[in-house]
Amino acid sequence: MDTYAAPTTLGKLALSSRFAMAPMTRKRSPGGVPTAANAAYYRRRAEGGIGLIITEGALIGHPSASHEDDVPRLTPGPAEAGWRLVTDEVHQAGGRIAAQIWHLGSERRPAETAWTPDRMKVKDFEQLLIAYAESARTAVRAGFDAVEIHGAHGYLLDEFLWPHTNHRTDRFGGAAAARAVFPAEVIRAVRDSIPAEMPLIVRFSQFKERDYAARIAETPAELAVILGAFAEAGADVLHASQRRFWEPAFDGDPANLAGWAKRLTGLPAITVGSIGLDRDRLPELEKHDADLIALGRVLLGTPDWAKLATTGRESEIRPYDKADEDVYL
Repeated sequence: MDTYAAPTTLGKLALSSRFAMAPMTRKRSPGGVPTAANAAYYRRRAEGGIGLIITEGALIGHPSASHEDDVPRLTPGPAEAGWRLVTDEVHQAGGRIAAQIWHLGSERRPAETAWTPDRMKVKDFEQLLIAYAESARTAVRAGFDAVEIHGAHGYLLDEFLWPHTNHRTDRFGGAAAARAVFPAEVIRAVRDSIPAEMPLIVRFSQFKERDYAARIAETPAELAVILGAFAEAGADVLHASQRRFWEPAFDGDPANLAGWAKRLTGLPAITVGSIGLDRDRLPELEKHDADLIALGRVLLGTPDWAKLATTGRESEIRPYDKADEDVYL
């Protein structure tokens, strides 16, 4: 694990370590506005050895994005000011932080108000591109070091990639190249709205929250088409989300999803998926070709997990407990 504690770079962004904090929805932002408590929460992870913090999903400024009142938004005004508190605290602790921008798609409640690929009209696409771009510009003003687009886990952009939820017969549906068109347009809109040197990360997955066996790509060739579209549109980094990082992404090859992303595109990759929950699996990280490793649930109860794991203090690490999800420290 010591190799992950060394400083590194993500494009031109210098990081104190190769550890990242995975985005985890915490629902602690009343009215969508981050608070001083949120700032302290993220700062503790920076102090604990995390080189790049990726925020919980922050909602774009469109009514269709979510029904949640306590999930943060990334919009001008109070939310932007709240995020400035967060970025300032993380920077003071020597960390770097990326804003993850998010639209729930059909996970929005009530269901009849949700936007899905099949329901969207031409004007809806235009409105969402504007909203994504505005959130990206807000992230820049709020002091973020990078932006991540949430294109995983069955939310809106991922619903375009998944044949099970994308039944369109126009240019946005059909084969893999067409299913990737709208996510790629979002990537391009965000890329055009942030500085050229600011890393743009795209998170993607095979599995969905509602279907662990789901796949956006049945073969490496199909995945190459999708990820190639992301890269061409301006993605700098690919964040490959798996439930278990050690599992092969495709039969006949040991590479995990991050390994395939890097192999197919040449872009830096972040791997994630139950890292740290099973200590016996940690040595397997060296087998996978990832630039950063993202820690999730283990950081809820042990914010300094990365520091403890790389300084011979593993005995001080408290095993993850599901009750940690109800605590905010």
